[in-house]
Amino acid sequence: MNADTPLQLLGGLTPRQFLRDYWQKKPLLVRQAFPDFESPLSPDELAGLSLEDCVESRLIIEHGAQPWELRRGPFAEDSFSQLPERDWTLLVQAVDQFVPEVAELLEHFRFLPSWRIDDVMISYAAPGGGVGPHFDNYDVFLLQGHGHRRWRIGQMCDSDSALLDHPDLRILADFQQTDEWLLAPGDMLYLPPRLAHYGIAEDDCMTYSVGFRAPSASEVLVHFTDFVAQFLPDEERYADADLQPGGEPQKIQADALQRLRGLLNQHLQDDRLLMAWFGQFMTEPRYPELLQGEDLQASQLQQALDEGAMLVRNPSARLAWAELGDELMLFASGQGRLLGGELRELLQLLCQAPALHADNLAPWLQQEEAHTLLLELIKQGSLEFADE
Repeated sequence: MNADTPLQLLGGLTPRQFLRDYWQKKPLLVRQAFPDFESPLSPDELAGLSLEDCVESRLIIEHGAQPWELRRGPFAEDSFSQLPERDWTLLVQAVDQFVPEVAELLEHFRFLPSWRIDDVMISYAAPGGGVGPHFDNYDVFLLQGHGHRRWRIGQMCDSDSALLDHPDLRILADFQQTDEWLLAPGDMLYLPPRLAHYGIAEDDCMTYSVGFRAPSASEVLVHFTDFVAQFLPDEERYADADLQPGGEPQKIQADALQRLRGLLNQHLQDDRLLMAWFGQFMTEPRYPELLQGEDLQASQLQQALDEGAMLVRNPSARLAWAELGDELMLFASGQGRLLGGELRELLQLLCQAPALHADNLAPWLQQEEAHTLLLELIKQGSLEFADE
């Protein structure tokens, strides 16, 4: 995608202009970002998804058994007939992994790194429904899919912002409104992290939320150090062969911290280890149980492709790749594979092409490393045959 091509999705801005002026800085309202948009999913179909065990769903009822009552799915078929006429919201997570037409919406956001995109959450709200004033620690695009929702925008927030005393929901106790917009189908609102917002349904409405992965500093430190630790031998320890005699044996001297920092830095500043961890962390699937692999022989794969079979990415799989000097690393659903630089175009194909078949795979099917990689991805479940 050309960074200097104006996009209807961004209200005529180019990706470069959007990233420079709005991304993680300020909100952007785009009227008819998706002209004449028709929701690929009906409210009844969304409710049907919330009945499934493998789907993450929630109901928020503003005036329930307690203020802002939260119920977690999966729900029973009669759950919705017992709800009040207004002031409630159903939220269904990762709908793009279950409905291909919803997944196709993400193609419009490819001016951003695909490994940053988390999922498409869809909410259905009865009139007056919402989840209360709140803020997220990640970017979000809010696409109106059906009906009308009024969005109120407030102040920038942080961990010190006062919240209501609620066991499950992070609802702001003090919402300071600065703007207000009514969105119709096809309208879209971009919100940067930590900006307070409050959406209220004017009528029966559905909103598509495209969210992004943004690991916290604490997650990075905990998960990366755990990752590094598995490669370190037990004999690698704090050492002080240069120790000098001192008059206060109970005092920890400054040079001890220098030795400790050196012990940490030799690993924490290893870019190869950091990239290997980061790629695996950012491609971890939300629902790994949906990756059902198949153990094939090379001859079976070749025969299937010769007979016209096509491989596609599992909707729950996440793929990305990176350069490590002269080598490449493919990250697939939380696993990393170090590969030769001659497979660059194959990795690009794996991550970008809507389908893999005998024609576009032809340049690599005679290469053992490429063939092995395809078999591993099929066994992992990141790739599957289109007819399955």
